Amino acid sequence: MSGKRGRSLCAIILAAGKGTRMKSDLAKVLHPVCGKPMLSYSVELARTVGADRVIVVIGHQADLVRETFRDQGLMFVEQREQLGTGHAVLQAREMFRDYDGLILILCGDVPLLLPETVRSFIKHHIVSRSTVTVLTTLMEDPSGYGRVIKREETGEVLRIVEEKDATPDEKKTGEINTGIYCVESRFLFEAVAEIRNENAQREYYLTDIIEIARKKGFKVGSLVAPDPGEVMGINTVEDLERASRIRSDLHGEDWKPGPET
Repeated sequence: MSGKRGRSLCAIILAAGKGTRMKSDLAKVLHPVCGKPMLSYSVELARTVGADRVIVVIGHQADLVRETFRDQGLMFVEQREQLGTGHAVLQAREMFRDYDGLILILCGDVPLLLPETVRSFIKHHIVSRSTVTVLTTLMEDPSGYGRVIKREETGEVLRIVEEKDATPDEKKTGEINTGIYCVESRFLFEAVAEIRNENAQREYYLTDIIEIARKKGFKVGSLVAPDPGEVMGINTVEDLERASRIRSDLHGEDWKPGPET
Protein backbone atom coordinates (compact mmCIF):
# COMPACT_ATOMS: atom_id res chain seq x y z
CA MET A 1 0.00 0.00 0.00
CA SER A 2 2.93 2.33 0.57
CA GLY A 3 3.34 4.64 -2.37
CA LYS A 4 -0.01 3.68 -3.92
CA ARG A 5 -1.28 6.68 -5.89
CA GLY A 6 1.73 8.55 -4.56
CA ARG A 7 0.62 8.24 -0.93
CA SER A 8 2.90 7.06 1.85
CA LEU A 9 1.50 5.23 4.85
CA CYS A 10 2.54 5.10 8.50
CA ALA A 11 0.76 3.52 11.46
CA ILE A 12 0.10 4.53 15.04
CA ILE A 13 -0.90 1.69 17.37
CA LEU A 14 -2.60 2.68 20.62
CA ALA A 15 -1.27 0.36 23.33
CA ALA A 16 -1.03 2.37 26.55
CA GLY A 17 -3.94 0.95 28.55
CA LYS A 18 -3.68 -1.12 31.70
CA GLY A 19 -6.78 -3.21 31.01
CA THR A 20 -8.25 -3.26 34.50
CA ARG A 21 -10.98 -5.73 33.54
CA MET A 22 -8.33 -8.32 32.64
CA LYS A 23 -7.83 -8.81 36.41
CA SER A 24 -4.06 -8.87 35.95
CA ASP A 25 -1.14 -6.52 36.52
CA LEU A 26 0.20 -7.36 33.06
CA ALA A 27 -0.32 -4.65 30.44
CA LYS A 28 -3.35 -5.60 28.35
CA VAL A 29 -1.49 -5.71 25.02
CA LEU A 30 0.99 -8.25 26.41
CA HIS A 31 -1.66 -10.85 27.21
CA PRO A 32 -1.20 -13.81 24.84
CA VAL A 33 -3.48 -14.73 21.97
CA CYS A 34 -2.47 -18.13 20.54
CA GLY A 35 0.82 -17.87 22.39
CA LYS A 36 1.83 -14.38 21.19
CA PRO A 37 1.29 -10.97 22.83
CA MET A 38 -1.90 -9.57 21.32
CA LEU A 39 -0.03 -6.42 20.26
CA SER A 40 1.94 -8.62 17.84
CA TYR A 41 -1.09 -8.96 15.59
CA SER A 42 -1.58 -5.20 15.20
CA VAL A 43 2.14 -4.77 14.47
CA GLU A 44 2.07 -7.54 11.84
CA LEU A 45 -1.11 -6.09 10.34
CA ALA A 46 0.41 -2.61 10.00
CA ARG A 47 3.42 -4.03 8.20
CA THR A 48 1.35 -6.33 6.00
CA VAL A 49 -0.72 -3.43 4.63
CA GLY A 50 2.47 -1.48 3.89
CA ALA A 51 3.16 0.91 6.75
CA ASP A 52 6.63 2.42 6.35
CA ARG A 53 6.87 3.29 10.04
CA VAL A 54 5.02 1.80 13.00
CA ILE A 55 4.77 3.97 16.10
CA VAL A 56 3.40 2.37 19.27
CA VAL A 57 1.94 4.55 22.02
CA ILE A 58 2.71 2.84 25.32
CA GLY A 59 1.91 3.63 28.94
CA HIS A 60 1.26 0.92 31.50
CA GLN A 61 4.40 -1.22 31.89
CA ALA A 62 6.04 0.80 29.11
CA ASP A 63 9.50 -0.67 29.75
CA LEU A 64 8.19 -4.23 29.56
CA VAL A 65 6.39 -3.54 26.28
CA ARG A 66 9.57 -1.99 24.84
CA GLU A 67 11.62 -4.97 25.95
CA THR A 68 9.13 -7.50 24.56
CA PHE A 69 9.23 -5.84 21.12
CA ARG A 70 12.81 -4.56 21.22
CA ASP A 71 14.04 -6.26 18.02
CA GLN A 72 11.08 -5.45 15.77
CA GLY A 73 12.08 -2.04 14.44
CA LEU A 74 9.24 -0.22 16.15
CA MET A 75 9.24 3.37 17.40
CA PHE A 76 7.75 4.01 20.83
CA VAL A 77 6.24 7.08 22.47
CA GLU A 78 5.00 7.11 26.03
CA GLN A 79 1.68 8.40 27.31
CA ARG A 80 2.58 8.99 30.93
CA GLU A 81 -0.96 9.99 31.97
CA GLN A 82 -3.98 8.11 30.66
CA LEU A 83 -5.97 11.10 29.44
CA GLY A 84 -7.76 9.54 26.49
CA THR A 85 -7.18 8.39 22.93
CA GLY A 86 -6.84 11.90 21.52
CA HIS A 87 -4.12 12.66 24.06
CA ALA A 88 -2.43 9.34 23.18
CA VAL A 89 -2.17 10.24 19.48
CA LEU A 90 -0.88 13.70 20.36
CA GLN A 91 2.17 12.10 22.00
CA ALA A 92 3.34 10.96 18.54
CA ARG A 93 3.23 14.43 16.96
CA GLU A 94 7.00 15.06 17.00
CA MET A 95 7.64 11.85 15.06
CA PHE A 96 5.55 13.16 12.18
CA ARG A 97 6.73 16.77 12.08
CA ASP A 98 8.05 16.45 8.50
CA TYR A 99 5.62 13.77 7.32
CA ASP A 100 2.86 14.40 4.80
CA GLY A 101 0.89 11.25 4.08
CA LEU A 102 -1.64 8.83 5.49
CA ILE A 103 -1.75 7.67 9.08
CA LEU A 104 -3.50 4.43 9.93
CA ILE A 105 -4.56 4.36 13.58
CA LEU A 106 -4.92 0.87 15.01
CA CYS A 107 -5.70 -0.50 18.45
CA GLY A 108 -3.25 -2.84 20.16
CA ASP A 109 -6.10 -4.87 21.64
CA VAL A 110 -7.86 -5.82 18.37
CA PRO A 111 -6.10 -9.04 17.29
CA LEU A 112 -8.64 -10.41 14.77
CA LEU A 113 -8.65 -7.61 12.20
CA LEU A 114 -7.78 -8.92 8.73
CA PRO A 115 -5.40 -7.34 6.21
CA GLU A 116 -7.98 -7.42 3.42
CA THR A 117 -10.40 -5.38 5.54
CA VAL A 118 -7.73 -2.77 6.23
CA ARG A 119 -6.62 -2.64 2.58
CA SER A 120 -10.23 -1.99 1.54
CA PHE A 121 -10.48 0.66 4.25
CA ILE A 122 -7.36 2.51 3.10
CA LYS A 123 -8.43 2.28 -0.55
CA HIS A 124 -11.85 3.70 0.35
CA HIS A 125 -10.18 6.62 2.12
CA ILE A 126 -7.98 7.41 -0.88
CA VAL A 127 -10.67 6.99 -3.55
CA SER A 128 -13.25 9.05 -1.63
CA ARG A 129 -10.68 11.81 -1.07
CA SER A 130 -11.62 12.03 2.59
CA THR A 131 -9.56 13.79 5.24
CA VAL A 132 -10.70 11.36 7.94
CA THR A 133 -12.20 7.92 7.49
CA VAL A 134 -13.46 5.79 10.37
CA LEU A 135 -13.97 2.03 10.34
CA THR A 136 -17.37 1.18 11.80
CA THR A 137 -19.47 -1.94 12.25
CA LEU A 138 -23.09 -2.83 13.00
CA MET A 139 -24.01 -4.56 16.25
CA GLU A 140 -27.28 -5.95 17.52
CA ASP A 141 -26.30 -4.86 21.02
CA PRO A 142 -24.08 -1.76 20.81
CA SER A 143 -23.98 -1.23 24.58
CA GLY A 144 -20.66 0.14 25.79
CA TYR A 145 -19.51 1.42 22.40
CA GLY A 146 -19.30 4.89 20.87
CA ARG A 147 -22.17 5.46 18.42
CA VAL A 148 -21.65 6.72 14.87
CA ILE A 149 -24.18 9.45 14.16
CA LYS A 150 -24.94 9.98 10.47
CA ARG A 151 -27.12 12.27 8.39
CA GLU A 152 -30.09 10.12 7.38
CA GLU A 153 -30.41 11.46 3.84
CA THR A 154 -26.79 11.03 2.79
CA GLY A 155 -25.21 8.64 5.31
CA GLU A 156 -22.53 11.25 6.00
CA VAL A 157 -20.79 10.91 9.36
CA LEU A 158 -21.65 13.85 11.60
CA ARG A 159 -19.98 12.82 14.85
CA ILE A 160 -19.13 9.92 17.12
CA VAL A 161 -20.65 9.98 20.60
CA GLU A 162 -19.30 7.95 23.50
CA GLU A 163 -22.05 6.00 25.26
CA LYS A 164 -21.76 7.96 28.50
CA ASP A 165 -22.36 11.19 26.55
CA ALA A 166 -25.08 9.84 24.21
CA THR A 167 -28.75 10.80 24.38
CA PRO A 168 -31.39 8.05 24.58
CA ASP A 169 -32.07 8.44 20.84
CA GLU A 170 -28.37 8.27 19.98
CA LYS A 171 -28.02 5.09 22.00
CA LYS A 172 -30.54 3.41 19.67
CA THR A 173 -28.00 3.62 16.86
CA GLY A 174 -26.52 0.22 16.05
CA GLU A 175 -23.48 1.49 14.11
CA ILE A 176 -20.44 1.72 16.37
CA ASN A 177 -16.92 3.10 16.24
CA THR A 178 -14.18 0.46 16.07
CA GLY A 179 -11.44 2.94 17.06
CA ILE A 180 -9.66 2.44 13.73
CA TYR A 181 -9.04 5.46 11.49
CA CYS A 182 -7.25 6.55 8.35
CA VAL A 183 -6.33 10.24 8.53
CA GLU A 184 -4.32 12.77 6.58
CA SER A 185 -1.29 13.49 8.78
CA ARG A 186 -1.26 17.28 8.56
CA PHE A 187 -4.88 17.48 9.66
CA LEU A 188 -4.54 14.83 12.38
CA PHE A 189 -2.03 16.59 14.58
CA GLU A 190 -3.67 19.99 14.19
CA ALA A 191 -6.97 18.41 15.20
CA VAL A 192 -5.79 16.44 18.24
CA ALA A 193 -4.21 19.62 19.60
CA GLU A 194 -7.68 21.23 19.51
CA ILE A 195 -9.53 18.46 21.37
CA ARG A 196 -11.06 19.43 24.71
CA ASN A 197 -12.07 17.17 27.59
CA GLU A 198 -15.58 18.53 28.13
CA ASN A 199 -17.32 15.18 28.49
CA ALA A 200 -18.47 12.70 31.13
CA GLN A 201 -15.07 11.00 31.35
CA ARG A 202 -13.02 14.24 31.31
CA GLU A 203 -10.86 12.64 28.62
CA TYR A 204 -9.50 13.83 25.29
CA TYR A 205 -11.42 11.70 22.82
CA LEU A 206 -9.90 10.97 19.41
CA THR A 207 -13.48 10.71 18.12
CA ASP A 208 -13.71 14.51 18.35
CA ILE A 209 -11.59 14.85 15.20
CA ILE A 210 -14.74 13.97 13.23
CA GLU A 211 -16.55 17.14 14.31
CA ILE A 212 -13.36 19.20 13.99
CA ALA A 213 -12.96 18.04 10.39
CA ARG A 214 -16.56 18.88 9.57
CA LYS A 215 -16.28 22.36 11.08
CA LYS A 216 -13.23 23.01 8.92
CA GLY A 217 -15.10 21.86 5.80
CA PHE A 218 -13.15 18.63 5.32
CA LYS A 219 -14.69 15.41 4.08
CA VAL A 220 -15.34 12.66 6.63
CA GLY A 221 -15.84 9.11 5.39
CA SER A 222 -16.67 5.74 6.86
CA LEU A 223 -16.56 2.09 5.91
CA VAL A 224 -18.55 -0.65 7.61
CA ALA A 225 -16.59 -3.78 8.57
CA PRO A 226 -18.94 -6.63 7.64
CA ASP A 227 -18.00 -8.87 10.58
CA PRO A 228 -18.31 -7.28 14.05
CA GLY A 229 -16.23 -10.11 15.53
CA GLU A 230 -13.23 -9.10 13.42
CA VAL A 231 -13.03 -5.68 15.11
CA MET A 232 -13.69 -6.97 18.62
CA GLY A 233 -11.58 -5.31 21.27
CA ILE A 234 -10.18 -7.43 24.09
CA ASN A 235 -11.37 -6.18 27.46
CA THR A 236 -11.80 -9.29 29.61
CA VAL A 237 -10.26 -12.72 30.10
CA GLU A 238 -13.33 -14.15 28.37
CA ASP A 239 -12.67 -11.93 25.32
CA LEU A 240 -9.06 -13.14 25.30
CA GLU A 241 -10.10 -16.79 25.30
CA ARG A 242 -12.67 -16.20 22.57
CA ALA A 243 -10.13 -14.42 20.35
CA SER A 244 -7.64 -17.27 20.82
CA ARG A 245 -10.29 -19.84 19.85
CA ILE A 246 -11.27 -17.88 16.73
CA ARG A 247 -7.68 -17.47 15.53
CA SER A 248 -6.90 -21.11 16.21
CA ASP A 249 -10.07 -22.34 14.45
CA LEU A 250 -9.65 -20.10 11.41
CA HIS A 251 -5.91 -20.04 10.93
CA GLY A 252 -4.22 -22.51 13.24
CA GLU A 253 -2.03 -21.51 16.17
CA ASP A 254 0.91 -20.52 13.98
CA TRP A 255 -1.16 -18.30 11.67
CA LYS A 256 0.43 -15.03 10.52
CA PRO A 257 -0.80 -12.48 7.98
CA GLY A 258 0.41 -13.39 4.51
CA PRO A 259 2.37 -11.09 2.20
CA GLU A 260 0.58 -8.18 0.61
CA THR A 261 -1.15 -9.06 -2.63
